[in-house]
Amino acid sequence: EYGYSVANPKALVLWEAQFGDFVDGAQMVIDEFISSGEAKWGQRSGVVLLLPHGLEGQGPDHSSGRIERFLQLCAENNMTVANCSTPGNYFHLLRRQALSDVHRPLVVFTPKSLLRAKAAVSPVADFTDEGFRPVLPDPGLGGEPLDDGAVRRVLLCSGKVAYDLLAHRESSGRADTAVVRVEQLYPLPAEQIRQALSRYPADAELVWVQEEPANMGAWQFLACNLPEQLDGRPLRRIARRASASPAVGSAKVHEVEQRQLVADAFAS
Repeated sequence: EYGYSVANPKALVLWEAQFGDFVDGAQMVIDEFISSGEAKWGQRSGVVLLLPHGLEGQGPDHSSGRIERFLQLCAENNMTVANCSTPGNYFHLLRRQALSDVHRPLVVFTPKSLLRAKAAVSPVADFTDEGFRPVLPDPGLGGEPLDDGAVRRVLLCSGKVAYDLLAHRESSGRADTAVVRVEQLYPLPAEQIRQALSRYPADAELVWVQEEPANMGAWQFLACNLPEQLDGRPLRRIARRASASPAVGSAKVHEVEQRQLVADAFAS
């Protein structure tokens, strides 16, 4: 697939790992060619990696897409890393990749549970009238926009965990907490993040929420790169505890961890 993408720049070439662990076996190709081929040889590729990484209770291998490894490889705008949460945004991400004059690899994390999640839908207008949005603003509570001035905490997140956070907020009626989704992790959409945060009071607490353990996922990349964009505002983290394994091997334990993670995000 990498060779096809280099030989035919006009083709949209996608490589999908059946589970996240498949990408572990491809790490040598990723390190040698995809992340640095342009810097080393001027060889450009627009190959797309679709990695079904997702904390979904199906064990460690299913959750080993390794967001953190890809973000460690990111520099000099060498590739794009995204974790979309809506069908419309995913469509426009691939469309942008196919039509863009900028030819660089694209890594997309695609949790399988979003294929059957009833909340993960997009209106037709999102496909016809919108483009790719690196940051998605808060969708509102109970069908109504939040009172931005009353927001005391902003939860920044990426990917499918947003739906767990939104569902918990809906059931608890917490109108003082906003959920902002960072759909593109690299290049970091700093200006769009600042615009999304500008709606809320300057003293609102900023929290990054991720499903992955604290030593994995996007947290370490964001902890190094996002604070300088926040005008001195602190950013704290909600995540699973640091772990040697990407996920637990029990679906029941996973569900307990997930409920606790979401509860912690809203705890006073």
